[in-house]
Amino acid sequence: MLRSLMNKLKLQERDFILLLLVGVFLGIAQSVDGSTLNNFLKEKFNMMIIQRSALEMPRELPGFLVFLIIGFLYTLGDIRIAVIANICAAFGMLLLGIIPPVFAIALICIFIYSAGQHIYMPLSNTIAMSFASDRMLGRKLGQVSAANTAALVVGSGLLWLLFKFFKVSFSVTFTIGAAAFITAAVLLAMMNPNRTTQLKTRFVFRKEYRLFYWLSILYGARKQIFITFGPWVLVDVFKQKVTTMTTLFFIISVFSIVFRPFTGYLIDRIGEKFVLGCEALVLFLVCLGYAFATDILPLSGAVVLISVCYIVDQLFNSASMARATYLRKIALRDEDVSPTLSLGISIDHVMSMFLPVIGGIVWYESGSNGYKYVFLGGAAVAVLNFISARFINTGMKTS
Repeated sequence: MLRSLMNKLKLQERDFILLLLVGVFLGIAQSVDGSTLNNFLKEKFNMMIIQRSALEMPRELPGFLVFLIIGFLYTLGDIRIAVIANICAAFGMLLLGIIPPVFAIALICIFIYSAGQHIYMPLSNTIAMSFASDRMLGRKLGQVSAANTAALVVGSGLLWLLFKFFKVSFSVTFTIGAAAFITAAVLLAMMNPNRTTQLKTRFVFRKEYRLFYWLSILYGARKQIFITFGPWVLVDVFKQKVTTMTTLFFIISVFSIVFRPFTGYLIDRIGEKFVLGCEALVLFLVCLGYAFATDILPLSGAVVLISVCYIVDQLFNSASMARATYLRKIALRDEDVSPTLSLGISIDHVMSMFLPVIGGIVWYESGSNGYKYVFLGGAAVAVLNFISARFINTGMKTS
């Protein structure tokens, strides 16, 4: 019996190390996506804001469909589905780097690699939380995030060097990202495929999880404002180059090495209500910074303030771990966690698909300062987020 227990502990330790390595290679791939995609779209396709915002609908469509996709693949288990997801992301990113500058083809490639990324999103939390008790959920997620972030530091730093001194093409960087996705898939395939609780039903929808669903809607709005419009203000309005964006991504990654585990610690120590409430307050101030930077500062100062706001927002995005741990704590059954997280992503992507189009129209129709109205809308979302977080209660499971 003792030997059997020791073997199980060794297997768990091995699987967790593999998961940390997966986070490392995904960090490299994400550094390619996060620091180069907007410049790639601007320089290769000469997009305007109305085109860039419209692109978010097909890019976020896989996130809307992820609940159905994982539901139909449920018999494979979380880890095998995660392997398929990363292979899909690798294929799409590799194609993106070698296609001709045809917008329709780019849409297809972005859809493919976005599908892989979105399928993996809920699975990453489920797999990571399988290594922890309820009192250590945040810290386990924080550890995996820290490994991911350390790789983001290295990846964004290397990308900056490549663009600054070697003038590499986008094709080279997308190939690097694809190789990282493939490596992550191989590492996941080496893990015990029965690591997580096997699903017994394809789909789960319970009234007991209604606050989680609502928080997912708000997160979709909050997330998309800064994925689409946050960096685009710097690239389009303030004409910042790819080296600036990679520098900002590098700074975010460095701070996140400490910030993400600390967020996980706060989740375990103080609770999800506190963490999500703080995120909402910070997001409110960040949105005001974006909206009024040019009104209170000269152009150079406004660029600095908006860059700081971009960094702060990206750091506080780690608070999304609190939604996953909140669900895990209130889940009526362990097998509810994975499909409900998947449904949460599908719900938040309803906002992700349509909000950028609405925001893009508002920006375009309002002229050069139209982005300010987009971020004032973001401030309103932050207020709703703060109010909603007050209703979080993990003291007991609903029955």
